[in-house]
Amino acid sequence: MTCHLNAIFGFLSLSLADCLDILMVAALIFLVFRWIRGSAAMSVFIAVIMLFVLRVVVAALNMRLMNALLGTFIDVGVIALIVIFQPEVRHFLIRLGSRYGAAGKGRELLGRLFGIKEQKLAGETVNEIAEACRAMSESKTGALIVLPNKDSLAHIVETGDIVDAKVSRRLIMNIFFKNSPLHDGAMIIEGERIEAARCTLPITQRQDIPPSLGMRHKAAIGVSEETDAAVVVVSEETGDISYVHEGVLTHISNINELKLKLGTKEEKTQ
Repeated sequence: MTCHLNAIFGFLSLSLADCLDILMVAALIFLVFRWIRGSAAMSVFIAVIMLFVLRVVVAALNMRLMNALLGTFIDVGVIALIVIFQPEVRHFLIRLGSRYGAAGKGRELLGRLFGIKEQKLAGETVNEIAEACRAMSESKTGALIVLPNKDSLAHIVETGDIVDAKVSRRLIMNIFFKNSPLHDGAMIIEGERIEAARCTLPITQRQDIPPSLGMRHKAAIGVSEETDAAVVVVSEETGDISYVHEGVLTHISNINELKLKLGTKEEKTQ
């Protein structure tokens, strides 16, 4: 089957496969455009598209020398762009795999195949985290606690300092005490252990975040967008406690609500 466009262009004829190819490339360009819209990479992306279109025109006109020159430039340029925008590419691939590659039943199948288990949160651990957050809220001590689920946070743990200690409200409060060398950054709690502290989290690129939310909240939203982890945030300015999961931030009105949120996570992991 062929879609003939001779009546329009006089020389061009496209097969069904060509039409499908064009639609897939257009969809890919649209997805990349949505991903980098509003970022510094936008102007670079437009320049790459212009060079690609120019190469197609040059190839159609059989300008072999110019075509070879543009081909070499684009091939080298793609490698350079991957090196320059390595963090953005990495975040995109992590988000793609977390959101689409292993979602729903596919996530369960991959989990069974590779032995990936959800992280369990015991009732005693829930109580220790909640009580520590209560005390830090009263003293307006800023805190950022990440609770992994199935997705590995090894790349985030690497950015901090290994603690490997049993979860304790006093230890959590000591780590986030403003004069502590480990207070700046996120704490990773896996199972019943504080795995690491002073970890660096990815910052969300969303533009609809209220100005009243600081960098802790943006980091909490960022890591919850890229992984299935839950995050508890205590504001240093107001003492408010927030629970973040899948990019959605929920303000906690009382400590029992926080225990319920963490307890719900526990029930899902059992």
